Amino acid sequence: MPHKKRKVRKERGSRTHGYGIIGQHRGGGQRGGRGETGGKKHKWTYTVKYAPERFGKHGFKPPRRREVNAINVGELDEQISNLMTDKKAKKTKEGVEIDLDQLGYDKLLGEGQVTHPLIVKVDSYSESAAEKIQNAGGKILESKQ
Repeated sequence: MPHKKRKVRKERGSRTHGYGIIGQHRGGGQRGGRGETGGKKHKWTYTVKYAPERFGKHGFKPPRRREVNAINVGELDEQISNLMTDKKAKKTKEGVEIDLDQLGYDKLLGEGQVTHPLIVKVDSYSESAAEKIQNAGGKILESKQ
């Protein structure tokens, strides 16, 4: 709320209002620049205390990699009954046909045991996965390569 006893009322006619030379108390020079000016120079102590990560490089971002969604042959072998009830796998004369692309998998890995003859359609696979499936009487069909 405005009132009569303000400094500006007292200082009327004094030209500098008690701030010395005319240029003083004008512009941003009085506060060392506007905003975060001088963060690397005269306001360095502020930067060190309150904004230490403001300058410099931080961390490393690797090039974008495509994430591979993989499944092991052991897991696949355990899930056969569920896949057949959901009609995501078909039983044929040669074995159980599974399309891993349709299930959302990109790669077949070789951990675990294979007890059923599987005919698997997949983009890529490991040598151990192929060996285990062939030993169980199945085969791998490459879908893209």
